[in-house]
Amino acid sequence: MQRLTMQKARGAVRRPRSRNNMALILVALLIALALAPAALAQNPVAPGDQTSEPAIGGALLPHDLSPLGMFVHADIVVKAVIIGLAFASLVTWTAFVTKSLELQAARRRARRGLRILAGAATLSQAVQQLGKGTDAAAQLVQAAVQEIRLSENMPGEGVKERIALQLERIELRHSRKISLGTGVLATIGSTAPFVGLFGTVWGIMNSFIGISNAHTTNLAVVAPGIAEALLATALGLVAAIPAVVIYNVLVRSTAHYRALLGDVSAQVMRLVSRDIDRGSMRLELAAE
Repeated sequence: MQRLTMQKARGAVRRPRSRNNMALILVALLIALALAPAALAQNPVAPGDQTSEPAIGGALLPHDLSPLGMFVHADIVVKAVIIGLAFASLVTWTAFVTKSLELQAARRRARRGLRILAGAATLSQAVQQLGKGTDAAAQLVQAAVQEIRLSENMPGEGVKERIALQLERIELRHSRKISLGTGVLATIGSTAPFVGLFGTVWGIMNSFIGISNAHTTNLAVVAPGIAEALLATALGLVAAIPAVVIYNVLVRSTAHYRALLGDVSAQVMRLVSRDIDRGSMRLELAAE
């Protein structure tokens, strides 16, 4: 009886202790569940990952993604590409302004000479009105007069052939002179996209190197380098597209100028042929 009494007393003592332990476990579980979201927010780990990515300080990453900011933070090679493309764009617009003004002035002088030659009855009248200028029309007339003086007492057909050769060479010389500087536009238009692509490839390669060094795939690490790389591509297109368009415009304007020079040469040959047929070429030129 005494043993049964002692066992009941011990069971009565153990039951409160087990209840207290269960209460402590429940409290610990509630605290753990309450703190779990905060811990996951600070160190997110994907399911199945064994290691978490190192935290990257926001102060270490460039946040200025403006064109100037991207240029400042870009690699030295990307900077060189961007500077080269900006210089190519400057050359393009400079050539456009200078060649447009030059072509406009040359076409204006050619039209003036064409009007004078169309209204002249003889070559001597054209010489008097054009004078000894340096424009294309004056040089064409002067070349014709010089060849006539050198071909004195020679058959007229041979004189016309030699004058036609002289006029053709003068046309080619003025055409080459007016087209100087347009070839660089074709070069810029064909190479600028590839130069910009080179800068893009280099910038993306540096971005992947940054990922490897930082041991993270965080987009904040990759985005600045990719943005800098794409800036090089954008500048390549900015330099290439206007260069191609301006080159085509200048080529058409140069072709128009060559056509005007051809009309001027035709008017000179018309006057030469007329004076030869009249037989008064020698007298009229001697009076000059």
